[in-house]
Amino acid sequence: MRTLFLAVPLLALPTPALAGPLRFEEALARAEAQAPSLRAKGLEVDARRSALPAAGQLPDPKLGLGIDNFPVSGPPAGSFVEDSMTMARVGISQDVPNAAKRHARTSRARTDVEAAEATLLSERRRVEVATALAWIDLAYAERRLAALDGILSKLAPLPSAAKSGVASGTARPAQTLQVRQALAVLEDRRSELAAAVARQRAILSRWTGEPAPEVVGNIPALTIDAAALRAAITTHPDLGAAGARVAQAEADVGIARADKRPDWGFDVAYQRRADRYGDMVSAGVTVSLPLFAKRRQDPMIAASAATAAAALAEQEDMRRSLLADLEAGLADHAMHHEQWMRARDTLLPLARSRANLETASYAAGRAGLLDVIEAQTMLADSELQLLDREAEFARDAVRLVLTFGGNSQ
Repeated sequence: MRTLFLAVPLLALPTPALAGPLRFEEALARAEAQAPSLRAKGLEVDARRSALPAAGQLPDPKLGLGIDNFPVSGPPAGSFVEDSMTMARVGISQDVPNAAKRHARTSRARTDVEAAEATLLSERRRVEVATALAWIDLAYAERRLAALDGILSKLAPLPSAAKSGVASGTARPAQTLQVRQALAVLEDRRSELAAAVARQRAILSRWTGEPAPEVVGNIPALTIDAAALRAAITTHPDLGAAGARVAQAEADVGIARADKRPDWGFDVAYQRRADRYGDMVSAGVTVSLPLFAKRRQDPMIAASAATAAAALAEQEDMRRSLLADLEAGLADHAMHHEQWMRARDTLLPLARSRANLETASYAAGRAGLLDVIEAQTMLADSELQLLDREAEFARDAVRLVLTFGGNSQ
């Protein structure tokens, strides 16, 4: 697709006392700095990083206290000192998971950090695109409202002219009602456009935190390079997040396989006996025996492998979905450009010419007020349609460049 540029100045509109003027770049910076969702994702990254050092550590040791061989029958029953085998015991035991398991757990913790970072990048991209579209939508909503206000100001003298026509006998009384009806329809449209301005301002406020944002400056000039956008698919944050989920699933497979290797542990105890008997020290080692792997470890390995395969398939599905979305967006961008040019170069000039001709015919007495109203209404429709098509073209450019134009940093 050929390179296209946008440079559309915004109309100067009154600014409320509490409004905050925002240029396009300022709105994006404000959203990145204040969006609660980005702060939440950033804290998740911090949490994963904080947990990483503990992932491969040994379990905490255990302190054991007890009494061994305390007699409960016979002559020494109930005595701590009469039987030579009675001992007070204090000891330490330590479980030691196998090295493969500890390494696998550390790898899983690293993939958790990578997944959190990828999710943060994906959320940053989503916030950036949403803020950009909200800024553009508000800009064009204000322009539509200003355009319709201009049309209504031109038509404001017509009801008085209709009454004068009835008084002079050049118009029928019913025509004054039809003029008022036509103006009421335009006023309804104005109410809709005013509500659209308020709605888009609320959306932009949601992303930027500005209580009453007002857009200022020009629509951003963006270049659409289809080849570069296609090449950047591989660095898309959503695809990176899908890749991180694959790495997590593969780390889970490693943990499941490590369960087939024996773990071990050791314990050491000091045993205190009566003064006339010697004290004792005991030590021992335990080793787990994964003897029933077919019913315990192997099913878990198979489940983890299936989950990893599913994550890999989802990653490929994400890649295809992003590529399809890009191609569809490029096609829409080209279509909207053609429609915008057609509205600007053909439809609006024709509607303006018709309105001028009908106005001239009315002044010459060869057309009625309703003809003028109809022509002016069509002119209003054409002006609003031009803005609609221009807005669609601008939205396409912003969405394509910010969504697919490389990784957010």
